[in-house]
Amino acid sequence: MSESAGNQIELLRNEIRHHDRLYYIEATPEISDLEYDTLMKQLEQLESENPELVTNDSPTQRVGEEPVSHLEQIEHRIPMLSIENTYNLEELEQYGRRTEQLLDGADAEWVVELKIDGVAASVVYEQGRLAYAVTRGNGQVGDNITHNIRTIADVPLKLSGSDFPPVLEVRAEVYMSNSDLVKLNQLQATRDDPPFKNTRNATAGSIRQLDPRVCSERGLRLFCHGIGFCEGMAANTHMEFLDEIRHFGLPPSPFVSCLPDFESAMAHCEALTEQIQEIDFEVDGIVLKVNQLNLRDSLGATSKSPRWVVAYKWERYEAVTRLNKISVQVGKTGAITPVAELEPVELAGTTVSRASLHNAEEIERKDVRPGDVVVVEKAGKIIPRVVRVEKHERPNRLPKYDFPTECPECDTGVIKDEGGVYIRCPNFQCPAQLRERIKYFASRNAMDIEGVGDKLAEQLVDSGLVSTYADLYRLNAEQLLELERMGIKSAEKLMANIHDSKSRGLGRLLNALSIRHVGNTVAQVIAKELGSMSQIKSSTLEQLSEINEVGEIIAQSVYDFVHGDIGSQIIEELENVQVDMAVLAADLDGPADTRFDGMAFVVTGKLEKYTRDQIHELIERFGGKASSSVSSKTTYLIAGEAAGSKLAKAESLGVEVLSESEFAELVEQSGPEPGMLF
Repeated sequence: MSESAGNQIELLRNEIRHHDRLYYIEATPEISDLEYDTLMKQLEQLESENPELVTNDSPTQRVGEEPVSHLEQIEHRIPMLSIENTYNLEELEQYGRRTEQLLDGADAEWVVELKIDGVAASVVYEQGRLAYAVTRGNGQVGDNITHNIRTIADVPLKLSGSDFPPVLEVRAEVYMSNSDLVKLNQLQATRDDPPFKNTRNATAGSIRQLDPRVCSERGLRLFCHGIGFCEGMAANTHMEFLDEIRHFGLPPSPFVSCLPDFESAMAHCEALTEQIQEIDFEVDGIVLKVNQLNLRDSLGATSKSPRWVVAYKWERYEAVTRLNKISVQVGKTGAITPVAELEPVELAGTTVSRASLHNAEEIERKDVRPGDVVVVEKAGKIIPRVVRVEKHERPNRLPKYDFPTECPECDTGVIKDEGGVYIRCPNFQCPAQLRERIKYFASRNAMDIEGVGDKLAEQLVDSGLVSTYADLYRLNAEQLLELERMGIKSAEKLMANIHDSKSRGLGRLLNALSIRHVGNTVAQVIAKELGSMSQIKSSTLEQLSEINEVGEIIAQSVYDFVHGDIGSQIIEELENVQVDMAVLAADLDGPADTRFDGMAFVVTGKLEKYTRDQIHELIERFGGKASSSVSSKTTYLIAGEAAGSKLAKAESLGVEVLSESEFAELVEQSGPEPGMLF
């Protein structure tokens, strides 16, 4: 053995570990699979020539040579308790109220993360090297699965850096992606073995295999989400812990956010559920946990579960059906969305015949083909989605799906977003886009034209009466009477509503124009900052990008719209039909009536007199601030039916609580009545 061989081996090991980290943790690989395999072969060759230098934490030692005879039992140093489950928002609010009482006024931050549907495990490192791994078991004792954990590429056999603690135990979830289950079931079919029903069953069966070579071919993955027994951790919060383990080369849970209070955490749950459509692994809920570790200690645990964490779970329903064809829809910005047309199947009490496929890359990644047998899932209130293709049941010579190269509505050649995933029809005059734009233009958060719903918008476009936004304001009652189910009174009322919408102000107008990347919030920010459409047009790209919450991408989109031929024409036509293009005076100059100046309002529960947007607008119009969470700085809580935990917190803090009627009286003490504003 030469000293140079030992140095070469160590250099190769470090280089491979570096690339493992980039690939599995950072998702920014620097080399190709072929280059990586070449490095591994070089290391294998050197180690075979110098067997005395082989160590257990070498990248070549992931798969053992011999199976274990049985799974021995290992006791957890800290019990792996289960998490309290809730299944609706009312139960979740009850948990929040209980926990706030136990915290006794302490301001707890809350971490929100996905609850991955896999197998819970504890992974222990000693002096930076993988020591052992154990399943949850009964919470006190679990199965030793070290031989199989070593086969998971996400799991480093040696931690990165040198500042790791002497003992580090992470709580993790072992899982399998849907795409890897597809590959596994194809392999099962070639062996005449039965397919696995779902990813969780496949994971549970794989991680307990006695032969690590079997587990190795299953493609298991792992995410770390919790702290077990540790010596020398520097973290004081859960978010700091996730940063630390990422630094050590361990994969932390994805899509994690930290919110300032429980109410904000609950609100974030809805946004997080929308991201589930984009991921390739199964999720059966959302976990909310206290961020500060000292507050976790003060909350403690019951005999069954920690008091500082809760799971908001939903029932998952799956069904197997046939994909008959893939159709496409064209949106208001030209984005072409593929839709799976399914053989109707019962799912969660409803008949499902369609499911979104999101975009062309999703179809390519899942290799979805018309005629395939597919698994469709519906979880909670989430719309149905195609989880995976049962490729082991695919008929021979089933052709790949070719995404349209032309718009299905106007036959214009489609283009793909630069650096994005969406494919679009670039024809602004495309009838499908026009229908969707008119629908959005008239919607509540845009110009709020009551009476112009989906069906009427389609009639107006298809009849040729409306081909631009301005055409809405050129309509007359006689033209409307020619449409289906349109009487004189309805036509007159609609004309009045269209006329009233001219004065919605710049913020709503900007939102209504369907400018890419500009939604309601950004539109209001730009309107308040610049005040008028003429000021927007005279602003430079740099000036637009410097506006808070705008940035370069949105600024470029706004600049291109107002200076482009199409956008300029739209603005000119709307000016000609006398649509107001200045910000509302109350928004621009501050409220003329400042009766709510310095007051903070929180609205909760089901409202009858106002919509949530209306009451927030009214509060801000009179100089108040509409907030999402109750604190000692809250002036009033406006409580509708089923007010929940916000009401309890307001009462505990001594915050004055108003009903809707009492709030209306507060408004009516001086100035116009609420009805006159809306």
